[in-house]
Amino acid sequence: MSEKVEHVKCLIIGSGPAGYTAAIYAARADMAPLMFQGLQPGGQLTITNDVENYPGYPDGINGPQMMIDFQKQAERFGTDVRFGLITKVDFTGPVHKVWVDEKTEITADSIIISTGAAAKWLGIESEQRLNGFGVSACAVCDGFFFKNQDVLIVGAGDTAAEEATYLSKLCKKVTMLVRKEEFRASKIMADRVLNTPNIEVLFNHETVEVLGANAVEGVLAKNNKTGEETTITCTGFFVAIGHKPNTDIFKGWLDMDQTGYLIVEPGTSKTKIPGVFASGDAADKVYRQAVTAAGTGCMAALDAERYLTEIGKH
Repeated sequence: MSEKVEHVKCLIIGSGPAGYTAAIYAARADMAPLMFQGLQPGGQLTITNDVENYPGYPDGINGPQMMIDFQKQAERFGTDVRFGLITKVDFTGPVHKVWVDEKTEITADSIIISTGAAAKWLGIESEQRLNGFGVSACAVCDGFFFKNQDVLIVGAGDTAAEEATYLSKLCKKVTMLVRKEEFRASKIMADRVLNTPNIEVLFNHETVEVLGANAVEGVLAKNNKTGEETTITCTGFFVAIGHKPNTDIFKGWLDMDQTGYLIVEPGTSKTKIPGVFASGDAADKVYRQAVTAAGTGCMAALDAERYLTEIGKH
């Protein structure tokens, strides 16, 4: 006999600020949400040491503790939080099907996606070792910690140019490493960087190693043309080479842009499939902040509740 398939009103795929906020709202609306936390319970904030820009924490809080607080609040209202990774989906019928860890099938009347995105890294050992100790992938999140200091940023696109400009307002000097002879950024963003006095751009340069035993003390960079290596002193190392949304399992089911960010109906969390909603960094390539992710998690839960009411399931 085949085991009975579990059915839920509201399934939340992924955790983090978006997923936990959606869970809080869905649970308080008696939608009895079931959440699968995914590969990284708590999302990107679990690798963030200090969060100082989230309202309500006047003294700041470390990322992992903040996500524990979010989870406790979601569970307090009855969210069923489980470990597990959704590995396959089927959105053909009015009832949506998913498979957990490739084996357990679950059906749901509504689904909230909060699978987030992962920063792309250079892939060098010292970068990972010093992550959170001067190495960051978010200038807006962490730039404040490097006020009046010298920092280095890697990247050549619009995001890198925007983050370099942001850092230039806080830091004494910003050195930017661009791997090729020119920016990939739009002309307006590139011009802004080149016209900022305290940003120095080193074209044809890439990172060999991040220097420092317990915190970033500098970067060893190499000129791709001459092979010459230079040591640049800095206390912050920012990687801005892009993010990859964790949305591969939705390919072929939901609309997404070239990078994989889910496309929603403007001003809502609705995807093109009725009853499937997207929130957080899986659908946001512009802001990518904990507070905006939480906001879209709230929107997704409210949208899901309205949908369930419309189809007579709530």
